[in-house]
Amino acid sequence: MGEYERSRTMPAQPEQVFDQAANLGQLDAWLPEALHVDAEDPPAVTVHEDRSGEDTPALLRAQRDQMRLEWGTREQGDYAGWLQVSGIGSGASEVTVHLSFFDAGHDPGEQAVCDALDGSLRRLEEQVRMRVENASG
Repeated sequence: MGEYERSRTMPAQPEQVFDQAANLGQLDAWLPEALHVDAEDPPAVTVHEDRSGEDTPALLRAQRDQMRLEWGTREQGDYAGWLQVSGIGSGASEVTVHLSFFDAGHDPGEQAVCDALDGSLRRLEEQVRMRVENASG
């Protein structure tokens, strides 16, 4: 079983960060580039992976009162993850993403996962910055 976690500080209130992360219509803007979520009937979603061409039934739940997203595969139980937003004062937030691979065959390895998480957090921060700038301008 592989467990991975990365964090990033973002220059926005936790509610702004969470609302951007949980926006089903804009998930593709910050998720790893090879993953696409079709959220026809939340919490049930379908995740398409470009690399394999496979569609995987999954669940995605947003808990705004806890500033938390949780997701995972629906049928196989091979994979799960969460994103947590925490306020750290001075109008900033910390976002932590955690991934668990319960089947070693689905774990792409530490370097690939950490690179994907860092890239996703960087893209999420860019989306949050654009949202905050547009709201204040």
